[in-house]
Amino acid sequence: MGLQAPSIAAIALLLLLGCSPSARVDDPPREEVVFWHFWGGEDRPVVDGIVLRFNESQDRYRVRAIAMPGNNLDLKFFLGVAGGDPPDLVNQDDPILADWASRGALTPLDELVDADELAALSQWLFPVARQLSSYDDRLYALPNGLDIRALYYNATWLEELGIDPPATIDELDRLAEAVAPRGGGALKQVGYLPDPRRLWAWGVVFGGGFWNPEAATPDEAITLDCAENLAALKWMAAYRDRYGADRMASFRTGDQALTGSSFPLLAGRRYAAIMDGQWRVRDLAKAAAETPSQGERQDRYSVAPLPTPPGGRSDAGWVNGNFFLVPRGARQADGAWEFMKFWSGFNGNETGAAEACVAGGWMPVSQRVVDEPVFQAMLTRRPLFGEFVRLAASPNQQPTPPLPVASFYYREVNAAVQDVLYRGADAEQRLREAAERVRDQLRPVWEREREAAR
Repeated sequence: MGLQAPSIAAIALLLLLGCSPSARVDDPPREEVVFWHFWGGEDRPVVDGIVLRFNESQDRYRVRAIAMPGNNLDLKFFLGVAGGDPPDLVNQDDPILADWASRGALTPLDELVDADELAALSQWLFPVARQLSSYDDRLYALPNGLDIRALYYNATWLEELGIDPPATIDELDRLAEAVAPRGGGALKQVGYLPDPRRLWAWGVVFGGGFWNPEAATPDEAITLDCAENLAALKWMAAYRDRYGADRMASFRTGDQALTGSSFPLLAGRRYAAIMDGQWRVRDLAKAAAETPSQGERQDRYSVAPLPTPPGGRSDAGWVNGNFFLVPRGARQADGAWEFMKFWSGFNGNETGAAEACVAGGWMPVSQRVVDEPVFQAMLTRRPLFGEFVRLAASPNQQPTPPLPVASFYYREVNAAVQDVLYRGADAEQRLREAAERVRDQLRPVWEREREAAR
């Protein structure tokens, strides 16, 4: 039976009673697991439902879920660790694992479980999920969902244009030109427009990457300014040359005016194609289920791997995800581990994890969860999701480098691309500057860790 999220009325009643949705007033005394997370909106009831189901599945632990914004979470986390009063469990989706682990703020999983269970977990996870969870050859996290990107496109619109779904960069460029030729006034619709946050994906597609795990020095470790990444950025900058930085920026600003978290692909043929993650399949399913007004057109949508240039990588891109972390000094680490396993599906909990992924539109972290009948049934109903499952198994899906400066690195790359696309900066110079800033940030951390290892 699928996951049943608690109703808004039920949650409100529980809050009025002074309880979280994860507790009942007649519960016997249990060991409390304090769980911090960032989910809100339509995902919040799904999270509360998972917590409620875990609490009802056993009588030893009671998880108390606390939602807070990401910035507050980071600050309060370190205040809690420093003050000896951290939460028992945190869920994150930012590239902070290596930084927090290098600062001694996290409990590695080999201190929570025995070697046999850890080896079984490593085999159970998708390879890219292991990468997301590791730092310095140790597992520090248990992921509960992956985020994979692909190219969504309006199949109806492309058919009207007589254009096949783009499989190469040249074909994607031709689609862009067909929908929005050079020149003219303000952009009203586009075939495709590069997102300044997505050099992380296009660099990999073009055959590049962002770090060298075998490097002996910080200068060798940071590969941001490699030739392939530069080629990807120059290709993105060609859209600035085609349309003008101001027109691109104005069009992007229009995306922000869409209602809530609306998928721009569904906004009145604003885009013919756009890069986004697997969670948008849920948005497309909702749109398809809506009955159009009399005479109103209802477009069909599809999804494909990111198009490749000559010599590029197929089925490639950038992946991130959600993962559980146990802070150093957590009082109830054992209970945290049991809840982590329950949600992610490890060690016999695959059915419940599959139900959670279906309810939240989330990508499982293990093929074992994907194989569950409830998840397979969802793939039958929503076949577009299957493309993301296939891509998750590709060795060409790469996460943000697991370095102690990963958050800084992430921001620097995005800022550099912003400068190139919207401020006319030279791609080669700006990429080189960003790479040097990251290397400067990494050097003292690198030396400190090497000294500690001696």
